[in-house]
Amino acid sequence: MQPSTPWWLQLLRWRMIWLVLILLVVFLPQCVSVRMSDKKVKAYFADRPVKPTFGFYDVPSPDGVRTIHYARIHTPAANADTLPTVLFIHGSPGAWDAFIGFFADSSLYGRAQLISVDRPGFGKSDLGEPERSLEAQAADLAPLLRLGHANRKPILVGHSLGGPVAARLAMDYPDEVGGLVLVAPSIDPDLEKFEWYRHVGNVFPFRQWLPAELDVSNQEILPLKGELQRMMPLWRSIRVPVTVIQGDADPLVSPDNAPFAKRMLVSAPVLIQMVPKMNHFIPWSRPDLIRDAILHQLNQPLPADSAQPDLSTK
Repeated sequence: MQPSTPWWLQLLRWRMIWLVLILLVVFLPQCVSVRMSDKKVKAYFADRPVKPTFGFYDVPSPDGVRTIHYARIHTPAANADTLPTVLFIHGSPGAWDAFIGFFADSSLYGRAQLISVDRPGFGKSDLGEPERSLEAQAADLAPLLRLGHANRKPILVGHSLGGPVAARLAMDYPDEVGGLVLVAPSIDPDLEKFEWYRHVGNVFPFRQWLPAELDVSNQEILPLKGELQRMMPLWRSIRVPVTVIQGDADPLVSPDNAPFAKRMLVSAPVLIQMVPKMNHFIPWSRPDLIRDAILHQLNQPLPADSAQPDLSTK
């Protein structure tokens, strides 16, 4: 017969539970959105010579229609529509403006049309409505691959959870993707850790207290391990150049994700850049590494089968 838990220990546990509840009630409603306000975005570009434009499109979903929001910038030259596309895909939580600094870099927007998207459930893409399937997220973003008339196929830049979304796009739409830049990507299912607080945040009343961005993030990270396992047989189908940029001191995404990419991408040319003493926030701490990786892929000669049909949306 198991001895009963001492009354003082039970009391301590209940006090800890109530303390957590109080902290959630007090602090979570004060969490601000991870998305920049329209006013701040306008101010950011106020004195810059080239400004972004914004667009929406609808895609079918199990519940009807999902709306996707994106930002786009390129040189104002007459032939801008023939520039190759670079599509930025943010992590979790996040929004298109995670890559706003790249939109101010003329060495990029002078060479390509830059597109950054609010992934499903974030920003202005049906905020608060999560999409848990990586395959469905890739399908939702696929129309962005067709916003142009370039001979070079789009280069996808994915940070953190944006990494597996970018990879899934390359797996499911191989004829429409020309290269990948994966930045601290969460791609190895065996490296996904059990995080007890995510399960707490998934039940009543805690989920109801979470800000929309944090709830969507939780809802897509909880099933991520299974989603990554479903991608395992598909890695060999990727045949385009891949650059993986990973900090060796990343506390959020294990640096072992980089060698996983090297092992799995058996059909693709792969470049691994391990950054000493770097954490998870490479897009803000070392944007030069991402810029150089993009320019390196843009400077590569076009493959013999590079000609692609006009897939632009009407």
